[in-house]
Amino acid sequence: MEHLPEIRLTPTRPALDARPLEKRIGLIILATDHTTEPDFRRMVASDRIGVYVARIPYANPTTPDNLRKMQPSLTAGAALILPDEPLDAICYSCTSASVVIGDAEIEAAVQAAKPGVPVVTPPMAGVRGLKALGARTISILTPYTVETSRPMAAYFAAHGFEIASFTCLGFDDDREMARIAPALLVDLAREATDAQADALFVSCTALRAALAVVGMEEAIGRPVVTSNQATAWNCLRLCGDDEPRAEFGRLMTLPLGQ
Repeated sequence: MEHLPEIRLTPTRPALDARPLEKRIGLIILATDHTTEPDFRRMVASDRIGVYVARIPYANPTTPDNLRKMQPSLTAGAALILPDEPLDAICYSCTSASVVIGDAEIEAAVQAAKPGVPVVTPPMAGVRGLKALGARTISILTPYTVETSRPMAAYFAAHGFEIASFTCLGFDDDREMARIAPALLVDLAREATDAQADALFVSCTALRAALAVVGMEEAIGRPVVTSNQATAWNCLRLCGDDEPRAEFGRLMTLPLGQ
């Protein structure tokens, strides 16, 4: 029989840190999402800030009705992220669903599992970002169909923005949206930005638009706010991280504001 060593139990347990990492960001994403995790790993995660992810059910096509069907899963998704431990912020990473479900409804669903946690949605972060940049008149670019884009236009108008132009690409599958090359988004941004616009908002967490922000800003000569860039910025600032990250666009150099 193989000889096994005696297993020794240490007489004292090591002292514990308050947390493995100082700050915690929860991320609720779609089952089909290819883009948000890499973007948050690139823009948010660090030795100080951890990003913890839960996926919830979602089935294409991307229509208002299908997007709305995610609402019942939000509480369960939030509950799966470090159960019974507090978070510094939690982001529901779907722009179009946030618009059709509603920011207040998403906040209530998430806080049912994580009471008191600050909740971030992409359109909410987009509004904050555009206001931080001083934009009042905007152009909007989405990968969606006209049907799914229409509530997006209403959302930004309701938040006080003049919409100079709105361009959509007609996709109804978020997996295909994720396959649009960032370099192509630069060309699309140039075509979508009205001469009267103060800034461009590029919607959709599936798009790899955060990789193209600087190129888009150079192409159109004004600020660009994208879904994942805006939520990353909002979550970083909620964690007290005010470090400028100009490589992700002008927004990433600004404070959160009021």
